[in-house]
Amino acid sequence: MISVTRRLEFDAGHRIPDHRSQCRNLHGHRYVLEITLAGDVVDAPGASDNGMVMDFSDIKAIAKRHIVDPWDHAFLVYRDDGAVRGFLDSLPDHKTVVLDCIPTAENLAAVIFRTLAPHYQGHYGGQLRLARVRLYETPNCWADCHA
Repeated sequence: MISVTRRLEFDAGHRIPDHRSQCRNLHGHRYVLEITLAGDVVDAPGASDNGMVMDFSDIKAIAKRHIVDPWDHAFLVYRDDGAVRGFLDSLPDHKTVVLDCIPTAENLAAVIFRTLAPHYQGHYGGQLRLARVRLYETPNCWADCHA
């Protein structure tokens, strides 16, 4: 098996409601998302993806459709964060993503993994799988979710 990784970036706001420090306040990050797929190299002479695990542009397109585009320039909010939800709901046409978990880097990485895994699974004869999601919250802080 070979693994390949595609890196994407997006901006989003969040807060950690019970955090003891600054993260309890509304703020945002330039998130960096790394998607690592593992699988066999495609052996299909004449095919566009011959010699690849998966075309990097296909990896990107799937991640953009399901995570990056919906989350970019959105506020990621925990469904039970009532005060903030009420505020966000009062803003006309505000881009808000309501999550079933507190939007820590760890939880976001897990949500991304669960969301994307079915979209990569099974391509190219069933050998391809999502191996890892790495989400950087800052250049020095990230969370990994593995298969």
